[in-house]
Amino acid sequence: MTTLLTASLPLTWLVPLAGLLGLLFGSFFNVVIYRLPKMLEARWQAEAAAWHGESPAPAPPFTLAFPASHCPHCAHRLAWWENLPVLSWLLLRGRCHACHAAISPRYPMVELTSAGLAAGLAAYFGWGWPLLGAALLTGYLLVLAWIDADTQLLPDCLTLPLLWLGLVFNLLSGQVSLEAALWGAIGGYGVLWLVNAMFKQLRGKNGLGGGDAKLLAALGAWLGVAALPGLIFGAALLAVIAGLGRAVWRRHTLNQPMPFGPWLAIAGWASLMVGPLL
Repeated sequence: MTTLLTASLPLTWLVPLAGLLGLLFGSFFNVVIYRLPKMLEARWQAEAAAWHGESPAPAPPFTLAFPASHCPHCAHRLAWWENLPVLSWLLLRGRCHACHAAISPRYPMVELTSAGLAAGLAAYFGWGWPLLGAALLTGYLLVLAWIDADTQLLPDCLTLPLLWLGLVFNLLSGQVSLEAALWGAIGGYGVLWLVNAMFKQLRGKNGLGGGDAKLLAALGAWLGVAALPGLIFGAALLAVIAGLGRAVWRRHTLNQPMPFGPWLAIAGWASLMVGPLL
């Protein structure tokens, strides 16, 4: 298996193949981004009802696989030609074939971003362990960034497996020493936990969510403890720029909550690509 993973394969077909796979996975990422928060919300409501001794409200099954892809406005079930990555959105001109409701441009954006990132990773790393690990980490970061941007949630069911996957990947591949990965996970969580504790002591409220600390712990497990200073600085700088821009252009106040996960994801991906330079 090691020989297969480290074999030299021509980039002339590896890059477009990676882009095509990224496009297909991007379609699945859209499903996770849209459905997972709703699944978690339904579970929390059921748990809250059980806590109060009430029966949860009846609801049809809703998972990543069921019901089949459909229009959220009119429940029209999508035919195969309406479910093609990017192409269907263009053919339908961004509207449902049945009710003509607008289809969010997020869907082709996620698919194209996934395809572009996958092709870029293939061109940068070539075939081998680094490409497989980078693709797995990138897919998780893309999904987490969009979910946090939409809902200000970083679900444990994504961040915690990502942390363990980073440790296992580095154990098997040796890209980062297991010691550096462990300290990266510990340091990543500890730094943001400490920052939030200090903020809460000063302001009487949380400044960061627990999901942010878990995501940084996962990034530390993948990239190692040495990547944390540049990663944290980059994410903080991006968040400050975005916060100031939002205050100026959208007339939001600086006290309004803003997701930090997307900036952690972007800084983590940048560290993955240019970590040695940082």
